[in-house]
Amino acid sequence: MFQYIIRRILIAIPVLLGVTIFNFFIINLAPGNPVDMYVNPDVSAEDIEIKKEALGLNDPIYIQYFRWLGNLAKGDFGFSYSTYEPVVNMISERMVPTLILMGTSLIIAYLIAIPIGIISATKQYSWTDYFTTTFSFLGVSIPHFFMGLGAIYIFAIILQVLPTGGMYTLGNDGGFADMFLHLIMPAFVLGTGIAGSVVRYVRSSMLEVLGQDYLRTAKAKGLGEFIITNKHALRNALIPIITVIGMDIPLLIGGAVVTEQIFQWPGLGQLTIQSIGSRDYSVLMAINLLAAVAVLFSNLLTDILYSVADPRIKYN
Repeated sequence: MFQYIIRRILIAIPVLLGVTIFNFFIINLAPGNPVDMYVNPDVSAEDIEIKKEALGLNDPIYIQYFRWLGNLAKGDFGFSYSTYEPVVNMISERMVPTLILMGTSLIIAYLIAIPIGIISATKQYSWTDYFTTTFSFLGVSIPHFFMGLGAIYIFAIILQVLPTGGMYTLGNDGGFADMFLHLIMPAFVLGTGIAGSVVRYVRSSMLEVLGQDYLRTAKAKGLGEFIITNKHALRNALIPIITVIGMDIPLLIGGAVVTEQIFQWPGLGQLTIQSIGSRDYSVLMAINLLAAVAVLFSNLLTDILYSVADPRIKYN
């Protein structure tokens, strides 16, 4: 197992390098540059060129990339072109809210999807199965921004039971209870979209396992339906479900960008939108690199969880 993990990490290094190359060139191909966004309109063209030269923006793209890569190797992510704040500080401030949102959303998604998927599989072709199938299609089909706006309209404007956005109430000292109220809507919006797709995987995986001979033998021996379904069948159906967990991380990252902007959640998603608007290349590169590391790590964790769910799997 240890050798397998080391091998996967070594393979991830060139993958990350390729991601940085692709992201850097795509970001720099966008029209304009950061100086255009915050220089006084009355400043002369000569002063603008001096500012670009000072920031190194007049250098060829490949030189800018290697300079950024060299600084990255030393642990320096650069500074923000819009706020002059170190990128590391900006990322560290926004990472915790995003991890809270993504972690809560993932828990909500699987707390919803696994029981519903099991019920749908055990009651195949019943009205319960059709209802859960409709729920899963709605969860996948409704965009996050539409569901978020609908949730704000119903729960914040009409019912007035939840805040419209933010992480804490302005003017309050803040606390877990206040944060929890602000977390409910964005976490459910993000989690419901993930749950919609996971329900289908759980259902199909359970249907495949429920037809196995060993479950019929367990039933013939007198084991209860609950034990057969949730102990024997579910564990053997976990392999495809674990695969979905690894696939859900990129979806969570992409969904967080939209969800955080709608609910004004102060995380990396909102910072991404702000950085795009201000053409803050250094911040965007750091966020993209962090997202790539998260996806690669989640895939590695998924492979490790395979052996936990099924002891027959060995990594040589």
